[in-house]
Amino acid sequence: MDFMKEYEKWLASPVLTAQERTELEAIKDDPKEIEARFYGPLEFGTAGLRGTMYVGLHNMNIHVVRWATQGFADVICAEGEEGKKRGVAICMDCRNHSMEFARAAAEVCAANGIHVKIFESLRPTPELSFAVREYHCQAGINVTASHNPKEYNGYKVYWEDGAQLPPHHADAIAKRLEVLDVFNDVRIMPYDEAVKAGLIEVLGEETDEKFLANVMAQVNDKETVAKVADSFKVVFTPFHGTGHKLVPEALKRLGIKQLICVPEQMVIDGDFPTVVSPNPENPEGFYLAVDIAKKEGADFILGSDPDADRVGIMVRTGDGEFKVISGNQTGVLMLDYLIGAMKRSGKLPEKPVVLKSLVTTEMARKVAEVNGLQCYDTFTGFKFLAEKKDKLENSGEGNVIMAYEESYGYMLGSFVRDKDAVTASMMLTEMAAWYASQGKTLADALAELYEKYGYYAEHTYNLVMPGLDGLKDMANLMKSLRENPPAEISGVKTAARKDYSDGSVIDCATGEKSAMELSGSNVLRFEMADGTSVIVRPSGTEPKIKVYVMTSGKDGAEAQANLEEYGKWVDSLKK
Repeated sequence: MDFMKEYEKWLASPVLTAQERTELEAIKDDPKEIEARFYGPLEFGTAGLRGTMYVGLHNMNIHVVRWATQGFADVICAEGEEGKKRGVAICMDCRNHSMEFARAAAEVCAANGIHVKIFESLRPTPELSFAVREYHCQAGINVTASHNPKEYNGYKVYWEDGAQLPPHHADAIAKRLEVLDVFNDVRIMPYDEAVKAGLIEVLGEETDEKFLANVMAQVNDKETVAKVADSFKVVFTPFHGTGHKLVPEALKRLGIKQLICVPEQMVIDGDFPTVVSPNPENPEGFYLAVDIAKKEGADFILGSDPDADRVGIMVRTGDGEFKVISGNQTGVLMLDYLIGAMKRSGKLPEKPVVLKSLVTTEMARKVAEVNGLQCYDTFTGFKFLAEKKDKLENSGEGNVIMAYEESYGYMLGSFVRDKDAVTASMMLTEMAAWYASQGKTLADALAELYEKYGYYAEHTYNLVMPGLDGLKDMANLMKSLRENPPAEISGVKTAARKDYSDGSVIDCATGEKSAMELSGSNVLRFEMADGTSVIVRPSGTEPKIKVYVMTSGKDGAEAQANLEEYGKWVDSLKK
């Protein structure tokens, strides 16, 4: 694509507002900036779109949202009149322009004759997944950039099962976008006109109540919560986002009396003024919550990300400090508790199954198998976890009680097909209260799990590669690791290599090649002679390569030492 030609086309478009034209004119003498914005469109993948909010073809703005929606609308219309009638549910988070983008998407859908159910205001991502399923919609759209910095926004698309779009539908949209002009081929019906025509319907508290009824149906032990409710204290922060309403409501319905919400972060604000990054993976964002927790003598801290699909926790240690628990550790704690709680309450189904992404700790597999459950891996992404859940349950092979990823995403129950911080927050609180009834903190509980199941340690390294050169660097690193795979890493021999692009497995000692179930993703896995796994994959949403090291040891110190040794090899990849 000729980026200067595309830039001039946008500059000349009568569709642009005066403000947008001024923004483009301000970069007329900056060819590198023009290239960055117009060298090509944002790539439409199974996660939809995500980018910085500027005027340009390679950015998130109202024109790109309309264009993407027209491509999606064409795919929905291909389902026939029934698909258009079933329509699309639309939701948005707290980010700047999210409501504007959501309404723009609704206008395009309506203009294409597709019935729209749009939320009156911001809602958690899992509620969008729920709404698609509850109202039997053909599809869903969620305007969110999850936990990305404030400059970003995104556009996630869902299909009728409530999961993010399967690859073949994403490909169909991408193909449509190749032929659709960003300005000339988009149909738009003004919002108020579409409401009058009955093509846009607004969702509100009635959907919240239906969603919350399903959340509360996951409760296992309200009695124990009631026993400790007078003294058990929880601090919660939604990081200025969509968890501000339904997470506290779910905890109150659970029976939590001592719930303290961080006041500054209960304010809805797309600039996220109190944090550098609104990401529960980053402990520094919890500083206000920690101050309150120490002052109030709280038992633990919960934090949901801006679209409330992910949740992180901090737990009180013996010295009264608060420490971060990783997504891997949180998932293991919740899984072990859930199995026990479901057994005690008689809720554990026949053929119980746990699902995890292939980059999630192997400790989860150990917990599952010791307790008589099966554990399956999928590719990273809840669309794959949802797909596996449906496959197992529809065939009668198993019933999934929990699916999770190391990046703080947890799916419980059968009413959503995406990460769900609302239900996970409720379950984590029930769990913390149960341990508190035994005089234990979650830090105590985690220490006991390591004693019981073994000492595991994991770390995710991010090799950031920004800009146009970054895309080439990422591709070159993956190519190099395929063509010259390491015979050893940090002094330990590589026992097997797995390439998930073609599903191949190579035994490094014999050279024997075999196949595995998973294939079709740009992921490499090196299984080491000491049982460690090193997994390398490009991020699907950010300009970086992620390297996951998952190891173990005879005790915590040895597991940590192993992790640090492998980390030296990861550092060498940056050079």
